[in-house]
Amino acid sequence: QVQLVESGGGLVQAGDSLRLSCAASGRTFASNGMGWFRQAPGKEREFVAAIAWSGSTTEYAESVKGRFTISLDNPKITVYLQLNSLNPEDTAVYSCVMGWLLETPTRRVDYWGQGTQVTVSS
Repeated sequence: QVQLVESGGGLVQAGDSLRLSCAASGRTFASNGMGWFRQAPGKEREFVAAIAWSGSTTEYAESVKGRFTISLDNPKITVYLQLNSLNPEDTAVYSCVMGWLLETPTRRVDYWGQGTQVTVSS
């Protein structure tokens, strides 16, 4: 069984930065990486970013490219998401995930974290 625990959300102003963290415990096989999804009020959940276990491959949603950076501390099985140049459209619950996330036509999420709220005021 895998558990994912996020931290780092909060209330910030437009233009500010945040760093989200997600620590995983348990087995990581049958997956090729970790990542983040988000869900804004009244909208469908969407993919944000993912990173392979090697740390050498990353993928980002077009809406966050150049502003968000995903990184991985593999020995600690901890993934980070650096959010820069935040705007109100980034307001959402951000959830950490583990699964088959990269280099695949269909992402498969096997485990979800409980989510952390990010609110960006204008």
